[in-house]
Amino acid sequence: MPRVLITGALGQVGTELTLALRERYGVSEVLATDIRTPSPDHPAASGPFKLLDGLDAAGLLSTVQEQGIQEIYHLAALLSAVAEAKPALAWHLNMQSLINVLDTAHACQCRVFAPSSIAVFGPDTPRNLAPQLTSLRPTSMYGVTKVAGELLCDDYARRYGVDVRGLRYPGLISASAPPGGGTTDYSVQMYHAAARGEPYTCFLSSNTALEMLFMPDAVRATLDLMDAPRESLRYPNAYNLAGMSLTPAAIAAEIRRQLHRFDLPHFEVEYAPDPVRQAIADGWPSSIDDAAARQDWHWRPAYDLRRMTGEMLSALTHHPTGGIIHGT
Repeated sequence: MPRVLITGALGQVGTELTLALRERYGVSEVLATDIRTPSPDHPAASGPFKLLDGLDAAGLLSTVQEQGIQEIYHLAALLSAVAEAKPALAWHLNMQSLINVLDTAHACQCRVFAPSSIAVFGPDTPRNLAPQLTSLRPTSMYGVTKVAGELLCDDYARRYGVDVRGLRYPGLISASAPPGGGTTDYSVQMYHAAARGEPYTCFLSSNTALEMLFMPDAVRATLDLMDAPRESLRYPNAYNLAGMSLTPAAIAAEIRRQLHRFDLPHFEVEYAPDPVRQAIADGWPSSIDDAAARQDWHWRPAYDLRRMTGEMLSALTHHPTGGIIHGT
């Protein structure tokens, strides 16, 4: 049973991954870290927690050594929309923190999970079913850091034998934590607005199709990838991952179809595309080919739009028979 450290444990992925890893390995075996203190009701506060900045190389190394850490899940990053506003900070934070994690893993013989993203793709990537192997020329700073991160992980694996793995996450939808400044945040915000009985103004156009994934599927994919035999992985740190190709209009329509189940009022949506986020979205594929993940480690998503919408509205309205299912 490995001792685990999570960076960025208070973020959207970190919140649910912390829960899943503690369910799997035991609360005491998973050290959650972030640059801010969790609220008492946050999953990270349910067990060991430490303030830790991924840019603090010495602090990271000493923590891993003192705690006997064997696996690092590196989730700390500046996401796409925020990175466009602060490109220099995004490059420094995303790249230097990854270098620090990989150096620590090399020194301490740790395994690493370091996620990539749909943001690695660019305008010259096929819009439909973006291949596993294709041109990676993103037009956002977040995408640039993710492409560089994939190459850096390749180098540490080749040069030092570090077992580092990652997934190209699509847009992730979760009820357990607020989104953190990504281009697909509209989807989570839409569910929250509907659950409050409020209208919503979407920052992407109604017909902008992007690959999405419900967070329980993303968590399960993460754990399944880490469980897979290393020799079976052709693209260990950069597997395409897909769930549902969705537009804002499709999500809004499914929400309306299920409002009666939760006694919610009619849901109104207006569209006012934000130039920065719309430009990022227009450079990403509308769907992704994840055949390699399906073949190499038997990946299959469990959620479609209907099931996800029921789970989201149930969780956000605290419906007694619903809720998010972690790691299923």
